[in-house]
Amino acid sequence: MPFRPICSAVLLASSLALIAPAVAMAEPIKNIVLVHGAWVDGSGWKSIYDILVKKGFRVSMVQEPETSFQDDVAAAKRVLDMQEGSAILVGHSYGGSIVTEAGVHPKVAGLVYVAAHAPDVGEDEGELGKKMPSVLAKTEGAIKATPDGYTYLEPELFPKLFAPDLPREQAEFAARSQVLAKAEVFNTPLTAAAWKTKPSWGIVAGNDQIINPDLERFYYERAKAPFIVIEGASHSVYESHPERVADVIVEAARKVGEKTN
Repeated sequence: MPFRPICSAVLLASSLALIAPAVAMAEPIKNIVLVHGAWVDGSGWKSIYDILVKKGFRVSMVQEPETSFQDDVAAAKRVLDMQEGSAILVGHSYGGSIVTEAGVHPKVAGLVYVAAHAPDVGEDEGELGKKMPSVLAKTEGAIKATPDGYTYLEPELFPKLFAPDLPREQAEFAARSQVLAKAEVFNTPLTAAAWKTKPSWGIVAGNDQIINPDLERFYYERAKAPFIVIEGASHSVYESHPERVADVIVEAARKVGEKTN
């Protein structure tokens, strides 16, 4: 009768050998695509880029022109086309509207919203912002416009409204290196809402003065997206708290990787 335990042990070892490769395959999504918001550019992602690259991710940044919503979505899709495999698409601020529209791309496996807008089909962030106005919306003269319809944030107010938790020199540099955004980008209704079909995560900046934090919560709750609140963080949360933002991106990549593998 000693033969039976030996057979059982062999069978168990064989079963574990078959299971082990499947477990090993459950790896995070490796491609991360970062989309900046209005009035800034992709250089603001540098700290998060560094963190993610050190963790083994392949990170790309979209430099959308902010000339029209359609142009900006096209810029995001162009970078997504370049990805080798599935990607996590991350949007900050106005970039949230871009990833909501572009996120239906077949290579997008999940979305992360960083102090971002997430409108539904037929909605635009300008109208939604009026329902829950931010400090910016209540600050007269904060948004300026050029004669040909491009907007920017008054440079003297930029550090106070956009980036009060960044070093003054850094905030002032961002204020003087703004990418002017065509006014219509904020008022173009969306034709797709990727958060309806793609798993999503969110980050609320607790002291956001550009987007009302309550509006950020509304977006994420509606999308049934798990989210964190970073208390005291400004709209520049991705620069002032890069480790915490990166943690959410890594978690999204891990969770989506588990499902796809």
